[in-house]
Amino acid sequence: MADVQSEATVESRRNEKVGQVVSTKMQKTIVVEVEMRKAHPKYKRIVRSSKKFYAHDEQNSARVGDMVRIRETRPLSKLKRWQLEEIVRRSALAQSEAAAPIAE
Repeated sequence: MADVQSEATVESRRNEKVGQVVSTKMQKTIVVEVEMRKAHPKYKRIVRSSKKFYAHDEQNSARVGDMVRIRETRPLSKLKRWQLEEIVRRSALAQSEAAAPIAE
């Protein structure tokens, strides 16, 4: 019984990132742009850099503009090494698109 509790409380060692969905044009795949802010080694000014990650989205639930959390996983294809963990925040654009067909 103690083993079950310790396994439940232990967090996953897999890397997680939070970013914004920039493309959903592929089937079961989203492109997530993660922005990193880092101090310049010499000038100490904050420098923004961004990187795009391909993530697996089984239900095609994420929309462009959503803020999502992705988790590292085994290689799923040539470029996909991440999996959609959760949608942190829906974009206002996605919510208005979902409401438009209901109004008609």
